[in-house]
Amino acid sequence: MKKLFLSTVLVFVMALSVFASDNSLWEKSTLNQIMKRGELRVGLESGYKPFEMTAKNGEIIGFDVDIAKQMAKAMGVKLTLVNTAWDGIIPALITEKFDIIMSGMTITPQRNLQVNFADPNIVVGQTILIKKELAGKVKSYKDLNDEKYVIATKLGVTADFATKKYMPKAKKNLFETESDAFQDFINGKADAFVYDLPLCAFYYADYKDKLVFLDQPFTYEPLAWAVRKGDPDFLNWLNNFLRQIKNDGTYDKIYEKWFKSDEWKKQVK
Repeated sequence: MKKLFLSTVLVFVMALSVFASDNSLWEKSTLNQIMKRGELRVGLESGYKPFEMTAKNGEIIGFDVDIAKQMAKAMGVKLTLVNTAWDGIIPALITEKFDIIMSGMTITPQRNLQVNFADPNIVVGQTILIKKELAGKVKSYKDLNDEKYVIATKLGVTADFATKKYMPKAKKNLFETESDAFQDFINGKADAFVYDLPLCAFYYADYKDKLVFLDQPFTYEPLAWAVRKGDPDFLNWLNNFLRQIKNDGTYDKIYEKWFKSDEWKKQVK
């Protein structure tokens, strides 16, 4: 009987210890601090079209910004954007200058050693712009793998590497800048332009009458929100929030606005 009593007490003490530990974890959670503060602070670097850009009136706008607004609304708190230089954005998160990075950040093993990532919110792999005359003939990157086609892109970037890897038979026109590569393509010296999805979407918005946008990425470059390590409660909330907006139509509306429309370009410097 005495042993049974001691065992019961031990289990009770252990349960209290686990509860205290879990409660302490929640108290330190960024999510809990956001709720107490009544403010969600988002770190980003304005300049990556169309994720975050500075409008003519000085306001920061973009795809990430609209999702951040929905996030703050779901939390019932105000939103504060903290514009931060890219080379210092992870250190600024770690030192609690803001609560989360929402700035078109690609998940990499190296970054993941410093921060934790929510599930990918968009895959910004390599995409393709082609001349309208090729509509129906070129439906994916596989169709461009032919010596009769010329592809324009920037030298030394992932678009260059992907083109050489997946379309080795095609001729490549490589340039020092993406704008020079696109100019070569739009001037008719190349059949296709390969680059990451946001830039192709940006150019497509201006040349819809002349081009076809193959907007399904053929490489995997996932972007996600970054948070400090050791915060399972915040990460859980973020993943559930992302799942919700992707299934209730909210995400699709924001995506259409920034990636399939050119109306936003009127607002940008």
